[in-house]
Amino acid sequence: MSEIVYLRMKKHLEVSKLTELKLKDIAHISAQPVMKQKLADLPIYRLTKKDQSLVIIEGFVIIDYLSRLIDDIEFQLMGPEQTIVRILKKKKSTPVIYVALVWVILFIGTAMTLMNFHYDVSMQEVQQKLHLLLTGEENEYPLWIQIPYSFGLGLGMLLFFNHWFNRRFNEEPSPLEIEIQKYQQDLDSYVIQYESKLNDRKPPN
Repeated sequence: MSEIVYLRMKKHLEVSKLTELKLKDIAHISAQPVMKQKLADLPIYRLTKKDQSLVIIEGFVIIDYLSRLIDDIEFQLMGPEQTIVRILKKKKSTPVIYVALVWVILFIGTAMTLMNFHYDVSMQEVQQKLHLLLTGEENEYPLWIQIPYSFGLGLGMLLFFNHWFNRRFNEEPSPLEIEIQKYQQDLDSYVIQYESKLNDRKPPN
């Protein structure tokens, strides 16, 4: 009876230089210790400049290659069917002036959005009426309501996005992180289809 080896392709792999990918780099291996060590160091694909920034390694191609290479072993693929290899390029440092310019644009855009929202819902009139209901007096600028409201608005945004710089307030993902995850999944699906049509280079090389 032949030994069964289970492979689970890694969904993503990021490398910073052109190198030779081994089986352990692109897949999780479940097998007997001796066989696992033997398979882990098998060369699978050599990255070259022709690969540019993306390589799609198909799991069924790896299974076919290993089956021809090693006798009396049954390979079974579980989980993702491809590994998306991204070749990272060295990023140039962004000039401070560009960072400052983007920050100013975002700040102005956010401020305009908040001001237009408060104008549309007549927030100042609401706060004035709230002040009248609570105190019985009219006040054009009820600062004791407006100032805590302003701080609460900023605090609410921090809690909503669940981030303070690199620090998280809890383990739950923020709505922004969920949307980014959905975008990444759609991008991966597109890349797999696009690369499958245009890229005829298949591992092993």
